[in-house]
Amino acid sequence: MSVGRRTKAPRLPPRWFIRLVWSLHRAVYRALGGRIGLWRPRDRSWGALRLTTTGRRTGRRRSVIIAYVEDGPRLVALAMNGWGAGDPAWWLNLQTHPYATVDLADGPRQVRGRAATGDERSRLWARWREIDGNLDAYAALRPSETAVVVLEPRPAERMS
Repeated sequence: MSVGRRTKAPRLPPRWFIRLVWSLHRAVYRALGGRIGLWRPRDRSWGALRLTTTGRRTGRRRSVIIAYVEDGPRLVALAMNGWGAGDPAWWLNLQTHPYATVDLADGPRQVRGRAATGDERSRLWARWREIDGNLDAYAALRPSETAVVVLEPRPAERMS
């Protein structure tokens, strides 16, 4: 971006539209038994995964489909809540119960979620910025910093 060049603030669709698209995506995923709705990321695009967490208040399993990129064996998502205010429920759940399951286009994985910090966060944010050049402008619409969430493979449990 050149110095002195003005950029327009990004425009988000209305909140009702964002929620409708999420609902339709989930409905298609469920109706087709998970055969459609998840995909792997490509060089300049994100993928979609199904994250199942444990509810922080209810203790019940909660699932959501979110965007992700890969960082080696780790999966990286943005806790953006459709660029709306507040953190998404799945991120609040992971902060209380970090162990979760993800369903990917190539099968399920057991993961542990955590927030990226420092240099790691900067590096992973830059990775997302490669996919969406307006990332910083969208993030500026939120009243708080958007967490970069790392979903690390869970180590196999040892047998005693």
